[in-house]
Amino acid sequence: MDVAIIGAGMAGLSCGQRLSAVGNNVSLFDKGRGPGGRMSSRRAQVDGDTLHFDHGAQYFTARDERFLRQVEEWESDGIVAPWPEAKEGAWVGTPAMNAPIKAMAEAADVQFGKRIEGIRAVGTGWRLQGEGAPAQLFDAVISAVPAEQVSALLAPHAPAITKLAVATVSQPCWTLMMAFETRPDLPDTIRDAGAIGWAARNSSKPDRADAECWVVHGSPEWSREHLEEDKGAVQAKLLGHLRDCAGGTLPAIRHASTHRWRYAMCGDAGKGAMWDAESGIGACGDWLHGPRVENAYLSGWELAQKVMDGG
Repeated sequence: MDVAIIGAGMAGLSCGQRLSAVGNNVSLFDKGRGPGGRMSSRRAQVDGDTLHFDHGAQYFTARDERFLRQVEEWESDGIVAPWPEAKEGAWVGTPAMNAPIKAMAEAADVQFGKRIEGIRAVGTGWRLQGEGAPAQLFDAVISAVPAEQVSALLAPHAPAITKLAVATVSQPCWTLMMAFETRPDLPDTIRDAGAIGWAARNSSKPDRADAECWVVHGSPEWSREHLEEDKGAVQAKLLGHLRDCAGGTLPAIRHASTHRWRYAMCGDAGKGAMWDAESGIGACGDWLHGPRVENAYLSGWELAQKVMDGG
């Protein structure tokens, strides 16, 4: 089949990888500028130095045998490594968190910078609509976007998927990225410290540069409370909370910036993946399976299996 997958994060790439392996022609479209999604990394130039921040997912774990096999392949290829500072069994991409996503995207037919906004039935096929949409007709269309974006993409062609997506709500997250002149008096990771849901010394991850880079995630409750505030105000408040964790003082700051994730921690609809063989429309993503990187991978894997099984 000719298959269009909207969203080239972990779920979409996992699904596309399996479908391509059995002979389907798979095209992926993503509105982002490059691979990453919730596993994105960001760079900043400061005084001639390039600073790196994993500002999305901080690490992942692998429990299911299907994902374990994939992680072992990534480790063999040198694109993931253990990060024991976070917890036993924690893995990170190397040299940045998005390394596994980049590797999967490079092996696939992915078009970035394409904002697909809907689909239209043409005969027995589907045509994509939106900025950069191709003229090609597809036999099947798969949504691999956050739950909050499914309705605009698939309604009214997939009412069951749309209804479930609308009922599955994500938690937001404000993220602060900063670099210090010297190491602050803090442990490598901080969890559940009031307004701070998570803070980590990015430099403690394997294959990172020596610069003292840190990432701070506001807790879901705090982030929702301050969701529409100005970036500068959010930055000052999160920095103040981190200063409190350090006993009231922090080293001189070389760089600071913030990012708002509206759909950071997804809900769990408990369906794994959804596929309607009659219409040729499916959906995968962590919102269908659970809020971990592994869940996103397994959702794509399971959707591909449903498509291959024909039901």
